[in-house]
Amino acid sequence: MPSPAAPLNILFITADQWRGECLSTLGHPTVKTPNLDALAAEGVLFNRHYANAVPCGPSRASLHTGMYLQNHRSGTNGTPLDARHTNWAKEVARAGYDPVLFGYTDTSQDPREEDPESPWLRTYEGPLPGIRPVCMMGTWPTPWTDDLAAKGFEVPEDIRLAYGKREPGPDYEDGAATPKPLVYPAEEDDTAFLVNRLMDYMGSTTKPFVAHLSLLRPHPPFVAPEPWNEMYDPEDVPGFTRAATPDEEGAQHPWLAHQLSRRLFRASSNEKKLRRMKAVYYGLMSRVDAEIGRLVAFLKESGLWDRTLIVFTSDHGEQMGDHWLLGKCGYFDASYRIPLIIRDPREKANVTRGNIVTRFSENVDIMPTMLDALGLETPVQCDGKPLTPFLEGREGYEMGASAPGKWRDAAHWEFDFRDPADDAAERALDLTLHQCTMNIIRDEKFKYVHFTSLPPLLFDLEKDPQEFVNRANDPAYLPVVLHYAQKMLSWRMNHDEQTLTHISITDEGPVVRAADRW
Repeated sequence: MPSPAAPLNILFITADQWRGECLSTLGHPTVKTPNLDALAAEGVLFNRHYANAVPCGPSRASLHTGMYLQNHRSGTNGTPLDARHTNWAKEVARAGYDPVLFGYTDTSQDPREEDPESPWLRTYEGPLPGIRPVCMMGTWPTPWTDDLAAKGFEVPEDIRLAYGKREPGPDYEDGAATPKPLVYPAEEDDTAFLVNRLMDYMGSTTKPFVAHLSLLRPHPPFVAPEPWNEMYDPEDVPGFTRAATPDEEGAQHPWLAHQLSRRLFRASSNEKKLRRMKAVYYGLMSRVDAEIGRLVAFLKESGLWDRTLIVFTSDHGEQMGDHWLLGKCGYFDASYRIPLIIRDPREKANVTRGNIVTRFSENVDIMPTMLDALGLETPVQCDGKPLTPFLEGREGYEMGASAPGKWRDAAHWEFDFRDPADDAAERALDLTLHQCTMNIIRDEKFKYVHFTSLPPLLFDLEKDPQEFVNRANDPAYLPVVLHYAQKMLSWRMNHDEQTLTHISITDEGPVVRAADRW
């Protein structure tokens, strides 16, 4: 394994549940993100970047291992991540780095590797194997709530409720003038707390670092501290992309009808409430943006700015009422298109500063990109490839031009909607547990959705960018359906798990010949 080419630091930031269009540098009509805009101007913004799975656990498994769900198989929150897979933390640790965590990774531990009494077998929010938690948070925000209590703030008995703690009384949809704020001041909220702990660490370490800052916001609960709770007027936020009624929406496909029958995933019919949620969602984004600004200022003041590669992305998006859905699920772009900004401090990246890449990139590319920046090899298990050529402006890559050689011409993701604890989907859709899956391929013109044992979907994105009309049964589109079904099959075959497939045991010993998946 080669040594790192230079004493480069890596700061890997994720903000949970952030839709890809929600950056003011992309012309969003409402949300303002001046600090992320500035980071993009200093780096490269990938404008067609997609998560490979939802919800948090499966998506982060892809993000941290560089593997598609079909290979890592951690398909739901709580499905163990097989301990045999490596990840970016293990790889940088082998190279001598101390990978550290501020936040959470939602990694369900392999029970074969744990003591039966291990506390990590009672939560899906375990740490990524190989990482050292310096300040671990998640559903149970103990470090933050302990800090609040030590400062004299009242903390709920169930500390999970601290993220959304508000004073009693009506909210916006019940007559309040603005959305109710978090009871804690902004400088004491969970985002500021984690950024403070990270800055403490970066200011004290004397060695090159690889640090993962995993922020909860703008993930629910949609409650922001003052003044971010009222930064955006609910009446002024954009409306909702949806059919006239949930029933009309659900007529598109049996899975969608089932999903809309589930209370936790169906958007409220109270538009004032939905607008309040969206306004606060944007406020939480601007709150995170402000903390990113504080973090960048610290890096510059401490002399770390010119030695630190920064990656900013998310685990997945948020439906936020579009198609009458809440949360993240299914096949719509709102759940999967996410931001990606990479700021490489090295001189060879100067030619691409401010570039916006329009080629398709995916979360499986993040691990290979970070390893490549440190001069480390990408493990064979990885389904993604380094984004380094886009950062260095190699001929044909800049500004999203057609890449030389091979680069993907589509985004791919999977959604595993099985639930080992609840067979409602199986009963409603007449499926087995293992048939509760879908695969999606999406390029510039079409989106094809393949279900294991349900009818497919095809959207003509040029004519129907909001994905309302299923063309799969339209005779005029049958050749297109066949083409994308074949393309989907080829993609899956090309990305079947390959960890040892480039090795052959011979009379002369093992023969190894690396191969490019593309």
